Amino acid sequence: MPCLPKNGPREYNTAVTQAATESEIPVLTDLALLVDADLAVRIEQLDLPENLLDALRYACLSGGKRLRPVLTLLSCKALGGSLETAFPAAAALEMIHCFSLVHDDLPALDDDDMRRGRPALHIHSTEAMAILTGDIMISIAFEIIGQSDLPDTQRSLLTFELAHATTAMITGQVYDTIGGFGSEISESDRLALIHRNKTGALLRGACRLGAICGKADSEQLGALTDFGETIGLMFQIVDDLLDVTQSSEHIGKATGKDQSAGKLTFPGLFGIDASRQKILTLQTHALESIKPLGPPAAPLGELCNYLAIRTR
Repeated sequence: MPCLPKNGPREYNTAVTQAATESEIPVLTDLALLVDADLAVRIEQLDLPENLLDALRYACLSGGKRLRPVLTLLSCKALGGSLETAFPAAAALEMIHCFSLVHDDLPALDDDDMRRGRPALHIHSTEAMAILTGDIMISIAFEIIGQSDLPDTQRSLLTFELAHATTAMITGQVYDTIGGFGSEISESDRLALIHRNKTGALLRGACRLGAICGKADSEQLGALTDFGETIGLMFQIVDDLLDVTQSSEHIGKATGKDQSAGKLTFPGLFGIDASRQKILTLQTHALESIKPLGPPAAPLGELCNYLAIRTR
């Protein structure tokens, strides 16, 4: 991969779009491998029925970008904290994310048969096992934080932050799948509410969890919160675009389903060109938001630039 150019996101987009279709950036892939190894160890230490352990392995160790735990690790590192300090929060967050994917795929929700290029858990196992596996990942997430060696104050803050992000994520899924908006809310405001919660909550939470692990002051927490909120919206708009521009074989799950289901999406509401322009605007804002953190935040900027031009 080429080094990050000095002139910002437009030059970056031109330089690495082709490379992004072939491989992901080292900062993401290298830390993702560490997250994978950490999760595997934690799962093997659980005293659970073997069939439930098998389901956990299938749901949690099936690859994926590990974007959310990597954001937690990099946010902590941006403040001078150690990766080791942030690993419990990162693992707990990824457990919540995996739970959300397992339940999203269920017939009662998004009804997807494929996840990451292979059968979803309820297809691989049974619907009952998928429900229960998702359930237990929530409790395991909070056990991980509770059993960590962090000071009591940090554990308390991490517990609240993870619970808050989880609540918001589920709220967003309700808005997206079932509804519940007031009649006075415009379609664009509904879309923003869905995206800010369903996808944005865990990405914002990832940065805030890392900030807590890195003992952020109020300004640093504000900067990382702004960054997380911005890339959260950007990430979902990119997802919306991929759903209408990429094949299911490339993505590893069904595409075109949002449009057929009549769901609100950014390209559906504003068009493809406006969606791409919004991504660029958000990318620029996200990079500006972490400038006060200085050089230690450079990997976050690199990750932001990749997410703006990812193809899956």
